[in-house]
Amino acid sequence: MSKKVLIVEDQFVEANDLQIMLKKAGYEVCGIARSVDIAEEIIRKEKPSLVLLDIFLKGKRTGIDLAKQLRDDNIAFIYLSANSNEEILAEAKTTEPDGFIVKPFREKDLLVTLEIAQYRHENSRESKYRRETDLIYQLEKIALNNIDSREKLLQTIIIVQQEIPFDYLSVGFDDLEKIEDVATSFLRIGFNEYQTIGIQELSTITGINRDKLMKSFGESNIETIAAFFNNEEFEKITQKPSFNKIVSDTFNLASMLSFPLTLNSNEKSSFSFYSRRADTYNSEHVFLLHRLQQTLLKIIERKPTFEDIDGSYRKKEDASIISVTNNNATINTHSFEGIIGNSHLLLNVFDEITQVAPFDTAVLILGESGTGKERIADCMHNLSPRKGKALIKVNCAALPATLIESELFGHEKGSFTGAFDKKIGKFEQANGGTIFLDEIGEMPIDLQVKLLRVLQEKEIEPVGGRLPVKINVRVIAATNKNLEKEVGEGRFRLDLYYRLNVFPIELPPLRERIEDIPLLAHHFITIYNRKSGKKITGLSDKALRNMMAYSWPGNIRELENLIERSVLLAKGTVIEDISLPTLQTGNISKNAQDVHVKTIHENEREYIISILKKCNGKIWGMGGAAEVLNVPPSTLKSKMKKLAVEVLYLERPLFVLIQIFP
Repeated sequence: MSKKVLIVEDQFVEANDLQIMLKKAGYEVCGIARSVDIAEEIIRKEKPSLVLLDIFLKGKRTGIDLAKQLRDDNIAFIYLSANSNEEILAEAKTTEPDGFIVKPFREKDLLVTLEIAQYRHENSRESKYRRETDLIYQLEKIALNNIDSREKLLQTIIIVQQEIPFDYLSVGFDDLEKIEDVATSFLRIGFNEYQTIGIQELSTITGINRDKLMKSFGESNIETIAAFFNNEEFEKITQKPSFNKIVSDTFNLASMLSFPLTLNSNEKSSFSFYSRRADTYNSEHVFLLHRLQQTLLKIIERKPTFEDIDGSYRKKEDASIISVTNNNATINTHSFEGIIGNSHLLLNVFDEITQVAPFDTAVLILGESGTGKERIADCMHNLSPRKGKALIKVNCAALPATLIESELFGHEKGSFTGAFDKKIGKFEQANGGTIFLDEIGEMPIDLQVKLLRVLQEKEIEPVGGRLPVKINVRVIAATNKNLEKEVGEGRFRLDLYYRLNVFPIELPPLRERIEDIPLLAHHFITIYNRKSGKKITGLSDKALRNMMAYSWPGNIRELENLIERSVLLAKGTVIEDISLPTLQTGNISKNAQDVHVKTIHENEREYIISILKKCNGKIWGMGGAAEVLNVPPSTLKSKMKKLAVEVLYLERPLFVLIQIFP
């Protein structure tokens, strides 16, 4: 990477200081721009390799506007800023900067940040190229395999999932005359586990007879060019009767990517990816599919026939199945590295873990208390090349502010009162391995500066030490706080946030993955059966129904504690009731209720629940709550999620069980 740098800064003194520092370090400064317009002109002429970019500039446009262009032009850039509020920070983050430095800064901090930014920019391009090369190599091997065409397609979509996420994928629904011979689809039901769905299976699942289903295919608009639809765009294309509307309503989908192919015989065949997240797809996915086009054509060129669909495919070596019986129903508890659950939100987390675990990239785990952040850190360490080395865990909230520096970096004998011996700090203990900094949001602001330097310079300075100590440590941090808000309010350093937030993983709260509650409950029952010597076989329908309706503010930790208590208190072999706090405090006196003035959100929530009851819990389709309320189903689902409304509030256990055990 060349050393040609453009400075975009509207303060003359600061820009001049930057220029002096850069020239002294051997960089070529190709210009100083005070506005976006001037910067664009210099970029066209000089083609800099890196841009130092202030967020607030002269003129109507900001540094964030220029950053979007720099990202498209593949030019590395570093933000310069004295302060930023939460809104500005969130917008800046979407541009994916290569670095962030907070004013004022030392010359050494600037030069280290420049080196890291250049490395990250080059490494990200190289890593992307390597992943794509490996992806094509794997797909080419599948194309050459002499295996059943259905198996070939299944192997293909599992590999493509690594780069293009989906919850549902359909192939070959383009030609009405040949749909029954060539069309199939795949529903993701676990990590590396997919349910194969043909026309007959889709008819059974949706409750729509074959003729109406075929009619919906005919009414669908077939995309002739690659396109993706997120948020409102997806809602728009699923308003009218079509195949997209059917699968969207049936599988609760929220975004789509369509990629049509033209076979050598001039026949059409398309891959349609669907996700339950509303903002999944982007132009990068489209570009990747274009580069994979020839390989995909090789794979599907031989027309597949699916006559004996068995309904599911699983990579045997990756499946861990434990059967627990409850009221004559069998539950398969699938786990990923010991983490229980199959909800689509958790599957997204699994995908992110497998992507980042093999590398030394810093990871920031976000999530409420009790969601399992420490367990995710264990998982990433165990899947990394550092698994044979130490994993050192530090709870930043549990350490006194006066001792945390000594705990992290160590101290020399006699360096302060009470330092009778030399102490090796946590970072040095983790050398060659991983350090997990839990509750990083609680770290004092003055220590955040020292931590940032450790992350940048890869060396620590023990308290009282004379020489720095080189370290090789991977950092995983976690917090239950909103760090962007903390940054905006001055309690967390912006540059440290960007240094840690290289690869964020957000864990969903338990109330957003209630379909995992039965699996988790039976997992904990098995554990506490073994510890207590009891033989509890499961939960009553009433207990399970109450658990599904509870909001779980303490998340998985609260669930585990309640199951442990219930196992100890159970009189028979089935847990008949669970003592849930909200259910105990639900008997509010009528007078107290009359005094309370309901908010708009409370009224809206009650109205949605009343409509759901009238529709017998049906959200989609004819006679569903979405139709009654005259809103798209995806909008209603988003509103229900925001207001903590679940269909499980309705006293219809059979419906609940069908949703959990399809």
